[in-house]
Amino acid sequence: MPSLKEVKNRIVSVVSTQQITKAMKMVAAAKLRKSQDRIVQMRPFAQKLSYILKNLSAAQSGADSDNWYSVVREEKKILIIAISSDRGLCGSFNSNIFKGVLRLIEEKYSAQYAKGNVTILTIGRKATDFFGKRKYPVITDFTSVYNQLTFENVSNTMEYVMAAFKEGKFDKVELVYNEFKNVATQILRAEQLLPVPAPAVESNASNQVDYIYQPDQEEIITGLIPKSLKVQLFKALLDSQAAENGARMTAMDKATENAGELLKQLRLTYNRTRQAAITKEILEIVGGAEALKSS
Repeated sequence: MPSLKEVKNRIVSVVSTQQITKAMKMVAAAKLRKSQDRIVQMRPFAQKLSYILKNLSAAQSGADSDNWYSVVREEKKILIIAISSDRGLCGSFNSNIFKGVLRLIEEKYSAQYAKGNVTILTIGRKATDFFGKRKYPVITDFTSVYNQLTFENVSNTMEYVMAAFKEGKFDKVELVYNEFKNVATQILRAEQLLPVPAPAVESNASNQVDYIYQPDQEEIITGLIPKSLKVQLFKALLDSQAAENGARMTAMDKATENAGELLKQLRLTYNRTRQAAITKEILEIVGGAEALKSS
């Protein structure tokens, strides 16, 4: 049985840890409210723009079109954008991203990976560390986007990706991130960014969209489609940020509860140890008194 001093030191340590997890939970909750508001406001716009993007890109993908965003090439070189967090202590948030990327490579791009043609663009230090240590080809130029998560910074990342796709450095671009559903739930998403996927085929011809272009098709292609792609990446980052804060809040709440349960056990052990020590001292005193009587 541990000594009273050892148990008391453990109690002090657990109380200190519990105070830290409580504080981290409160910080995560405050950040979550802000990031949740951002993604809730952004999501309808991004979803509608994505719908327009797919229809517009499909309408402009003819042989005589300048729309290279929808050009389907043989999938020789693959770029995967992996969005993780910069910090840990958020449960399985980051490990889900790592598993999702590895599963995507294994199921769809194992042949390209065997030839060294799968590259990972990491956003978030955890993804950079994970894939870097495992010797994957990693692009780390945009790891610190979270330091200042603005549309302008995200645009720089997407401009690099679009330029690399246009130049033929990559034939396909996939995006892996955690989508925010609620505080306790994050949904792993793997989406194709480039080439722009065609819209789902509608059986009813009346559902087909026929756009009138103003001022002209070329300006639409060079303006709206790139902006739509930037919005999709920005939306994914906002989703990931809200999901991270929700995951961290849940993890810290659970850690606080676990610390409370551990404190109950330690205090019970402390009282039992103290009671045993007192009982032992009483027995020693009684034994000493009996010895004096018998002498």
